[in-house]
Amino acid sequence: MEAIVLAGGKAERLGDAAGGLPKSLVPVGGQPLLAWQIGRLRQVGVERVIVSCFGGQEHEFDARLAGLGVEVLCAGEPERLGRGGGIRFASRLRHETGDVLAMNGDELVDADFGALLERHRATGAAATITVAQPPSQFGQVELTDDDVVTGFHEVSRVPYWVNCGIYALSPEALERFPERGDHEATAFPALAAEGRLRAFRHTGLWLTVNTPKELRRADEYVSAHPQWLG
Repeated sequence: MEAIVLAGGKAERLGDAAGGLPKSLVPVGGQPLLAWQIGRLRQVGVERVIVSCFGGQEHEFDARLAGLGVEVLCAGEPERLGRGGGIRFASRLRHETGDVLAMNGDELVDADFGALLERHRATGAAATITVAQPPSQFGQVELTDDDVVTGFHEVSRVPYWVNCGIYALSPEALERFPERGDHEATAFPALAAEGRLRAFRHTGLWLTVNTPKELRRADEYVSAHPQWLG
């Protein structure tokens, strides 16, 4: 079983905390951030992970992701291809021809990959996207029709579902990904219009790592959950 991981992030918002590394290789809990997701992939039977990175960074990814119990191959993009283009470019290194998992490599998400694939195959969808309700950054102000404030309400999660960047993709879906650009603006809307796109609801952890504060939270989390590495 194979997975494709997008790892072209530049870590610009992390600043000096990134140490000049691509975001997916920034140390978290003593391991590259991407190593934690690879550990969870290995636990569900993924034996081969294709990493979509920027050209010239392949050696660094190879060196830092060695010894994780899976075969890691790097697909170095000759130019920035966008997320959809990066997945399609990396898919050329696949050995298998069936469904494939694809995801971002700079986040911590405890989605059930096995259940995602099972749902994807049971529905016959061309692609299945994992959706989540992320924590809300704001509280709700309660108002009357004439704008009298009657109270405040803490909102733990936003009341809608968003794409958290983990997919189960059929060969048909991969063929429809753009060679350059974003699949969420091209392939996914087209599949949705045809009724070929399904969702898999995730209610657990989704921890983005874009700022030094989020990096500290991620470090605290994996330090408390070393089992993620298998």
